[in-house]
Amino acid sequence: MRKQFEERLPFPLDDFQRRALDALDAGHSVLVAAPTGSGKTVVAEYAVASAVSAGRKAFYTTPIKALSNQKFRDLRAVYGSDRVGLLTGDNAINGDAPVVVMTTEVLRNMIYEGSSTLDALAAVVLDEVHYLQDPYRGAVWEEVIIHLDPAVRLVCLSATVSNAEEFGDWLGTVRGGTEVVIEERRPVELEHLYGVALRDVEELLVLPTFVREGRRARPNPKAAEFDPSGPPFGPRRGRRPPLGRVPRARPVAPRRADVAEELARRSMLPAICFIFSRAGCDDAVRQCLAARVRLGHSPERQRVREIAEAHCRGLSDADLEALGYGPWLAALEEGVAAHHAGMVPPMKEAVEEAFLAGLVKVVFATETLALGVNLPARSVVIEKLTKFTGERHEVLTPGEYTQLTGRAGRRGIDDIGYGLVLWSRFARFDQVAGLASKRSYELRSSFRPTYNMAVNLVRRYAPEEARHLLNLSFAQYGIDRDVVAVEHRIDDARQRVEAARVEVECELGDVVEYEGLVDALAAARRARAALQSGERARAAGQETRGTRSNLASLRPGDVVSAGGRIGRVVVVQRGAGRGGGARVTALDERGHTVRLGETGVREPPVVVGRVRLPEPYRPKSAAFRREAVARLRRAEIRTPAQSGATARRRAGDENKVAEIEAKLARHPIAECPALARHLDALSRARRLEREVTRAQARAGGRGDTLSRRFDQVLDVLGRRGYVEGWSLTPAGEMLSRIYSETDLLVAEAIREGVLAGLKPAEVAAVASLFTFEARGPEVPAPARWPTSAVAQRGRAVSALWRSIRGDEAAAGLPEMRSPQAGFVEAAYAWAAGDELDEVLEEEELTGGDFV
Repeated sequence: MRKQFEERLPFPLDDFQRRALDALDAGHSVLVAAPTGSGKTVVAEYAVASAVSAGRKAFYTTPIKALSNQKFRDLRAVYGSDRVGLLTGDNAINGDAPVVVMTTEVLRNMIYEGSSTLDALAAVVLDEVHYLQDPYRGAVWEEVIIHLDPAVRLVCLSATVSNAEEFGDWLGTVRGGTEVVIEERRPVELEHLYGVALRDVEELLVLPTFVREGRRARPNPKAAEFDPSGPPFGPRRGRRPPLGRVPRARPVAPRRADVAEELARRSMLPAICFIFSRAGCDDAVRQCLAARVRLGHSPERQRVREIAEAHCRGLSDADLEALGYGPWLAALEEGVAAHHAGMVPPMKEAVEEAFLAGLVKVVFATETLALGVNLPARSVVIEKLTKFTGERHEVLTPGEYTQLTGRAGRRGIDDIGYGLVLWSRFARFDQVAGLASKRSYELRSSFRPTYNMAVNLVRRYAPEEARHLLNLSFAQYGIDRDVVAVEHRIDDARQRVEAARVEVECELGDVVEYEGLVDALAAARRARAALQSGERARAAGQETRGTRSNLASLRPGDVVSAGGRIGRVVVVQRGAGRGGGARVTALDERGHTVRLGETGVREPPVVVGRVRLPEPYRPKSAAFRREAVARLRRAEIRTPAQSGATARRRAGDENKVAEIEAKLARHPIAECPALARHLDALSRARRLEREVTRAQARAGGRGDTLSRRFDQVLDVLGRRGYVEGWSLTPAGEMLSRIYSETDLLVAEAIREGVLAGLKPAEVAAVASLFTFEARGPEVPAPARWPTSAVAQRGRAVSALWRSIRGDEAAAGLPEMRSPQAGFVEAAYAWAAGDELDEVLEEEELTGGDFV
């Protein structure tokens, strides 16, 4: 099968691909960390092919629906439409097929539900696995890795990260044998460039970011001359240039149309220009049209129109007009297009197909295009190094820069790819050079217990097992790697306990019962020996009465008779007196301290019993002393009057030993030739069980960070009636099937009947409160409720959120995202039957935002 697979590939395998395929052939899971465009997908495709050829199933998971749709099309072209399915929440196509593409959340939900679709599953591909650091959705990847059947092989595909070995170690600890394959070399060399426009000068300067000095590269000093921190923007602003030196032209941000034409002139197309704003992408297309940028050719335009019409055939004329189809198609024919989440899917898919066909030469896109969608280009342009995160502007991380520029350079087509960063007064040149010089970033977990996760853990596992699974997370591994190692040892010890228990079984009889008799015989013999030893000690004590050895032999816990008014006391501490002799501190039955020394003791103390002192041993603690006195009062005391009883006990002990010896001789197990092996296995199982107990205590002590968060979540769920002890209420069962950032709020709204009795359009309006999230830092405008019923229910949802927030604050949890009413009117209008153009015009939305 391997040979046939390799023969179908358009190019020979690279070394890292061969190593990854070897690992899969050996039955291991594999983590492949490699640059974008290096061919990681080949490893995933081989895992799928191996599963299918063995008559098993393979799942291909992705972080976004667009990528799932693309993989669905790719795999269907290989295996046929009847053997490939798609499950994204929006679409459910052939879900029982041997190959199913899905978003990672769908697989997580299947695992929690114990879906029969998981039967015969052999391999799971986790594409873009570095997405587990996403603050909102990243925990899903870890949930899948931890909960998925250990027999299923994982193929984890990641961008190049600096701690790939650490991540691979964690995978191996949690999943078993995992091969880590790291490839840092790009298949196509990347050249970093810096683009600067000069005021009153038409030429756009494109300079290398680095210059070579032997084998080393350093930031280009010519490009550094345009650093915005220098003149005319920096500290030396206003100073005149040295005598005889011509002042240089002032740098400005390049115009988008000029960038497109300069790339065409330098044969650096096709290109993806990343602009971190949907409106900016649309503006860039309009600017290119206004500047008469012509990148398309006459023979190509007919093909572009065919692609556009094929994808948009399902939209009505009114919808097309509302979505700006005419201007969009005109730009597409000129070889220019935008690509962002504000576009409806048919238009985005048309852009993707036209770009892959070489008909669209420049795409202005937001960074979502960089996440897995297969649109390689010769050049990547980054307009600014800062982007708005929804709350503030932040500089790109090295990982984000690497992800964006990873699209530059088409394998098998380009000898070199280009990453061009444009001048901006808000980014210093050393920032540009610094990002370009760092090839990877550190992967960090965003795993945290949620309400839905908590109830599913309660539903499926015992308390200690649930905490054990939390401690297996990559988040906990980052907090304390040793905890995960301990948890793995717990798993290993449990498996060895089970194996030992199998060896214990004997068809002749009960080995545990036989071992109990052996233990009872040993105890009876010890009791007999202790009685004999005590008699000898008492006799020796009478002979050495008044000698130094009597006090020196006392131990903490001995009950002694000190004579006179002191009576019985319990020894709690032993030390040395002033003269160097023994000095013993004891407590009498009233709790008073008694000090027994070499001098002042009229009668030598006689040991008349023994008690177990409290733990921990703190003889100066009041609590310790109170408990020691209580145990003294309950102690069984030997007195001379009991000599007859002692004799009777001695005889009883002898009889007991003989009786147990007879039972052992008659026990059916005694005839088993493998008796020694059975008993050894039982002893080994008991030892391993103690090891598990100690390891659990160790993991609990070190790994309390996530456990504490879990307890806080359980506290809120208990307050609100979703859990009782370690079991789910009916409300908890409902919550276990609600997957949302606002899961508890949704559940509370259902319990309170917030959605009951509403018309369909009103249900849509109220439901939007749980899902809509405003973009931008502006304070949301006051809610405009379409009906009084929606207003009433909207206020009820807000009241529920405030109530939950109170419980979260009391438990020490961060607050859940608040409900937002920014989409209420649009949801109501659409569900009530309004036309798309009316909804978009009234709400000032783009088509993609609405969808």
